[in-house]
Amino acid sequence: MTMIRRTVLGALAALPLMGFGPQVAQAADTIVIGEVNSYTRLPAFTEPYKKGWQLAIEQINAAGGIDGKQLEVISRDDTGDPATAIRIAEELVAKEGAVLIFGTFLSNIGLAVSDFAQQKQVLFLASEPLSDAIVWSKGNKYTYRLRPSTHMQAAMLAEQAAKLDAVKWATVAPNYAYGHDAVKAFKSELSKLRPDVEFVEEQWPPVFKIDAGSTVRALEASKPDAIFNVTFGGDLAKFVREGSLRFLFEDRAVASLLTGEPEYLHPLGNETPDGWIVTGYPPADIDTDSHNAFAKAYTDKFGEAPKTGSIVGYNSVLAIAAALTKAGSTDTEALLAAMEGLEVTDSPTGPFMFRAADHQSTMGAYVGKTALVDGEPKMVDWTYADGAAYLPSEEEAAKLRPAE
Repeated sequence: MTMIRRTVLGALAALPLMGFGPQVAQAADTIVIGEVNSYTRLPAFTEPYKKGWQLAIEQINAAGGIDGKQLEVISRDDTGDPATAIRIAEELVAKEGAVLIFGTFLSNIGLAVSDFAQQKQVLFLASEPLSDAIVWSKGNKYTYRLRPSTHMQAAMLAEQAAKLDAVKWATVAPNYAYGHDAVKAFKSELSKLRPDVEFVEEQWPPVFKIDAGSTVRALEASKPDAIFNVTFGGDLAKFVREGSLRFLFEDRAVASLLTGEPEYLHPLGNETPDGWIVTGYPPADIDTDSHNAFAKAYTDKFGEAPKTGSIVGYNSVLAIAAALTKAGSTDTEALLAAMEGLEVTDSPTGPFMFRAADHQSTMGAYVGKTALVDGEPKMVDWTYADGAAYLPSEEEAAKLRPAE
């Protein structure tokens, strides 16, 4: 058994356990967990994510599962459509006997499944969607979120951006909840640190449909000192290519959300911009016992290095296993009680917990710069930013949520 298996399962075994009640559509020796994500729409992220949760499930089950019960994940593809996501979430709970739901990527789908969870009174762990609304303005009793939120990651970048000489900033972000939340948070956090800054231009291309030429021309026309970028995936690649051709980034700083993640950085190839300030994940350079054990197990199983999605999928299952163990039951109310203040001490990224006030985890992110190293895109000069340091107090966060 690898070190990560010993750590994960040792921590679980240390908690008191009770019998799990029978579920409608599952075997007595199995706990069914439902999973929903945009596999065909966003394979670059969701395929590594799936491998991450598969590895965690395999390790936990190999060591005896939870109270002797095996974990079974029934996974469905939402095709990037909120209505489809709601339909399959209903099927997972009503027909397959899932005791909880986890997953989703796009914020609009995460919000749709969060609303479903509230209506059907089932626990939903939003693994990836970053919109602040999921835990704040549209937060509910049944929804928790794993990844560091848009606000948290924007605050991490604002902290670094405040050290620049730049005064005039322009922004570019996809025109949906995630993009709007990111720009709002970055402007707010940077203005707190640097009251002298001003924002001279905003561009809102439709997600996955950027007109890179017109976007770059509009940004250049505003003559900013620096740019805050929120585009990702194919939109990011188009933006980088067009911006480089038109010298948009020459002598101009860029702070860019998620661009240091291998899923988005590696496809840029030799077009990788130099020195962008980014959040991301540098898997080859993290040297901790927990991460080394995870990375070795992942590479041995799948023949490739882990990506950000791999970490998200893996940590999702660690959190679910910890909640099931702490609850000693698959009853929703018991699981909800377990999630409040739940601590996960054995993750590859270090310990984190779920706050009772707003249901946000304190999982952090890596902050560094982009570079080409020996012809390969890399994230360099990075540090790990603890998520807890970039959240409002629990008292302040509670005020951001609807009354229950």
